[in-house]
Amino acid sequence: MATCDECGKHENMPYQCRRCGQTFCAEHRLPENHNCPGLSEWNDPSGVFDSGFDDSVNNTASSEGIMDRLTGTGGVLGYFRGNMAFTFLGLMWVTFALEWIVTLTLGNQAFYSIFALTSDDPFYVWTWVTSIFAHSRFSFFHIVGNSIVLYFFGPLVERYIGSRKFTLLFLGSGMLAGLSHIGVGMLLEPGVPTGVLGASGAIFAILGVLTVLNPNLKIYLYFLIPIPLWLFTLGFAGLSIVFFLQPGAAASVGQGGVAHFAHLIGLIIGLAYGQRVKGRQRVPSKLSFGGRGGGGPGRRF
Repeated sequence: MATCDECGKHENMPYQCRRCGQTFCAEHRLPENHNCPGLSEWNDPSGVFDSGFDDSVNNTASSEGIMDRLTGTGGVLGYFRGNMAFTFLGLMWVTFALEWIVTLTLGNQAFYSIFALTSDDPFYVWTWVTSIFAHSRFSFFHIVGNSIVLYFFGPLVERYIGSRKFTLLFLGSGMLAGLSHIGVGMLLEPGVPTGVLGASGAIFAILGVLTVLNPNLKIYLYFLIPIPLWLFTLGFAGLSIVFFLQPGAAASVGQGGVAHFAHLIGLIIGLAYGQRVKGRQRVPSKLSFGGRGGGGPGRRF
């Protein structure tokens, strides 16, 4: 017996959506009945309107059919549909382990060349991506803090905008935040080495999207103090601006070892993107973790 991700009803014969990979009862099994993110990308899936006589339609249907088999439920890439937030979370911890392996076997120089986006080597294009998943080797809180936010809030944004757009948001904001940080460092403090690593830019893009979609969502500061998300975002933005304006904040370690400008860029990207997609579908009014009650099971706004 499974539970419907939309209404919480127990279902003996559940249906799994090929577009988002979630489980539903008979009433909510159709994509339009559970506000499926895949609806925005639906372009005659599997050739529904194919007459079978037009070669151009056949070719389109064939290519879409291949993609459906790859990314649909049971496909080779089917797991990643609806699970990119958790995939990125896993990649962060795999990368963290690789950082130590590289450091212990090849040394610090190899570590920086592979994982860190720096002003010395800004055209090491692989570091535009690897720096997003890499984190400080000596500050365990760096990766733990980003992991907590990604685990709880990443799936919410992914469910709202879809896995493909979530992937582009995460990687795009992470790269832009890192490049902006080293760029402003080179501009404000020429000759001072500047570098950045970590998923914080992408994480705050996620928070920015959520702030626009549901500003009154309660979060617990230090797991104890309930505050609305908009207040946390406002306070964070203010602190980041203050710390960034401190002398030396644009350098390689930043103020207190934090790349505040990268955080700000990520947040701005998230706020802008959240405004763009706001209102496209229903936004749940609360966040619950597991159990039935109220808004049903699963993670919800």
